[in-house]
This record gives sequence, C-alpha cells and structure tokens, in this order.
Amino acid sequence: MTRKYFGTDGVRGRVGETPITPDFVMRLGYAAGATLVARDKLPAGDHPAVLIGKDTRISGYMLEAALEAGFSAAGADVMLCGPMPTPAVAYLTRALRLQAGVVISASHNPYDDNGIKFFSAQGSKLPDAIEREIEARLAQPMTCMTSAKLGRARRVDDAAGRYIEFCKSTFPNDLDLRGMKIVVDSAHGAAYHVAPKVFHELGAEIVGVGDTPNGLNINDGVGATAPEALRLAVLEEKADCGIALDGDGDRLLMVDAAGQIYDGDRLLYLVARHRVRTAPLAGVAGTLMSNLGFEHALGRLGIAFGRARIGDRYVLEMMQERGWILGGENSGHIICLDRHTTGDGIIAALQVLAALRADEESLAQACADLTLYPQRLINLRLPAGFDWAGEAGIRAALASAEAALAEQGRVLLRASGTEPLLRVMVEGRDAARVDAQAQALADAVRRAIGES
Repeated sequence: MTRKYFGTDGVRGRVGETPITPDFVMRLGYAAGATLVARDKLPAGDHPAVLIGKDTRISGYMLEAALEAGFSAAGADVMLCGPMPTPAVAYLTRALRLQAGVVISASHNPYDDNGIKFFSAQGSKLPDAIEREIEARLAQPMTCMTSAKLGRARRVDDAAGRYIEFCKSTFPNDLDLRGMKIVVDSAHGAAYHVAPKVFHELGAEIVGVGDTPNGLNINDGVGATAPEALRLAVLEEKADCGIALDGDGDRLLMVDAAGQIYDGDRLLYLVARHRVRTAPLAGVAGTLMSNLGFEHALGRLGIAFGRARIGDRYVLEMMQERGWILGGENSGHIICLDRHTTGDGIIAALQVLAALRADEESLAQACADLTLYPQRLINLRLPAGFDWAGEAGIRAALASAEAALAEQGRVLLRASGTEPLLRVMVEGRDAARVDAQAQALADAVRRAIGES
C-alpha cells in the first residue's frame, strides 16, 4: 500500500485545503490514536498518551484543537506544550515516557501552509509501516469511545525549560561561549523563546532576529531559508557569528564574522573533522543533494560517505543501518545521534560551536580544506498529476546534461516530498557548464508543462 497523505515529512498542505482542514485533522488524530490504542498493551484502565507541539502559525490553534478532539475520541490522553521546536517534541516524548509525539508545523514553508508530523515513543520519525496503518484507519468511519474511556488533556507548563536544559547538556562541561557575540535568527518560528536562552545561558551575548512571531510572519524573509537577514545583522552588529534556524527549529545555517554563509554540508564537515581527531568515525550519511566536494573532503579525512534518499528520515535510517552517528542534508538538517534522536538546529549549532571553541578556530579556518563544487538548484512548480518522468523531452535533456558533465559532475531531478515542485539540481567543477546544463534542463521541463 502506497501512502496517500504522508509525504517525506508527515502530512502537509495549504490550510483550508485537503488534507489540512479541521475535519480531516480530527480524523487523522482519531486514526493515530486508534492505532496507538490497538498497538500499545497498557495496564487495564491506562490510556496511551500523546504530546502535541506546534510552531507559531496562526492555523496551529485550529489544528491543535482538531487533533486533541480526535485523540480524545480514540481514548488517548493529550499533553499540550504550545509552540516548541520539532526536536523538542521528540525529546519530551521520550523523556516523559509517552507513546507518541505530534508536531503541527510546515517547517520552512510559508505561514499559509501547515502540516502534521509524528514521533514514536523513542523520539524518532514514525516508520513507513505505521504511517500506512494510520492511513488505513483513515479509510474507516470515525467513531468515539464511551465517555468513561475518552482521553483527557492537560498543559505541560515546564516544556521550554526542560528542553533548554537538555540542549545545554549536549555542550561540553569544560567549555562555554563567554566572549562571543552571536546573532540568533529564529525565523519568527517555534524556537523564538528557547534558542536565544540556550546560547545566552552558556555565556554568549545574544542579538535576536526573527524573534517576534505574529502568526503570519514565520519564515518571511528570515531564518535558514532566507539567510541574508542574518548575514546583514552579523555584519552590522560586528558579531562573531550568526545562527539561523527554520520555522520548526530542526534546520541550521550559520554565518561567520565576514558574512560568509555556511550550509549543512560545511557545518557537518566541520563537526566530522573535529570528531575524527579524537575518536574513530566510521562514516557520515548525506543525501543525493550533498555536494560532491563535501564527499571528497570527507574521503581525505578517511571517513566513509553514503547517500540516502532526500529527507532527514532516510538519512536517519541509513545511519541506524550502518551504525553511524553523524549525518545530514545540505539544507541544514544535521543529526548527531550521540546527542539526540533526530535532527536539531540548536544542538547542531552547539556541536559546531563546541568544535570551534575546542580547536580555537573560526568557521573559515575549520572549513578551509573543504571546497564545494558549483551547484545550481532550480525549483519548478508542477501541475497536479503531471508525470514529468514520462516526458520524452525531459528524459532527452537529462541524458544530454549527464553526457556533457561526464565524470566532472552530477545531475538530479526529483519531485519535492513537501511541495508541488520539481527540483532540478546540477553540480560540477565548472560553474559555467553547470549553469548552462541546469537552464537547459529547466527549459525542457517548462516546455513539457506548456510554459513559455
């Protein structure tokens, strides 16, 4: 059975359109709750318990209420923690010994999108098999437990404090951030009230950006998907570095004192380079989008590299299969399995800062041996149901680009798992050739979908 509603990162879409409507989300909560009730063999009279967190989108209020109703109808208790980063919900689910965690967020998308993603009791993304089971229950009528068996709901008032202390615990006890001035861009998102405190309590002077959410401004010109705001703030404030998170706090980009932007590949390389100096590091997991120069740089350090499918859940699966502790995506999802069960922007930033402090280096010095190859990414909006892979013109353009690059680069066409987009990626040693082939591919896609 293929998944109808779940993508690479839960269920996501435009608010008010299926599946992000109050009635569907209530049924989703019921289906997930019923799955938990059936799966978990709890003592008689006990209910499975679920933690619900959200980012700062205005639609979160509506969807939170719908989810709560669905879980309660299925007989699952609900704990509400309000706006919290996605990795915080993963941590709290595990720390509170709950059966599942749910995050209401569309991550880096605009405010008028939203989504629902689930975590297991272990704080990791739900396996595909359980997501299929939830979808199968969605096809069945929604019922309701008798009043005596309905789930209850309550607030978790100390969620932020618990998570802040957890993040700080991943930073070495013999190091601190005193003397550093750091700009922290929270993307007007879920980390706005926790990220600045983490770095401040470790000793840094903090300048806040993107820390005044109003329900409509999440990711709007700020955060990891729009790092120019952070870059300008770092230069204006003469800060040592800048940290940019995305709307749900699981993605990280950084900026150095000179205004240079560091993506996930560079930051992951920096952490791996530091770790391998003190202990063996068997390998690092990336994705099909990871830069070829990053792979080659790891090879010079004697570190194996593997490419997983796009999506941090697939990076995590590869890490678990191979027994590796580091992995991530160039978009800024960085997973340190010896620190957390999932990708976490704050914790990833702390690992970068710990490496810089321990080695007494700047971001530029730590990444001096890494040269990323030119990479061009073009996003093209696809009509609903468009079979781009079956278009002869696109296949011919793809073959031509691969032939032109030969052994000097890579070409990747893939449909986004979270948006109606086709991503055209070309990379290689020669920037002009990369740009030309990317444009040729994009033009072929536009012709196929009838654009001029």
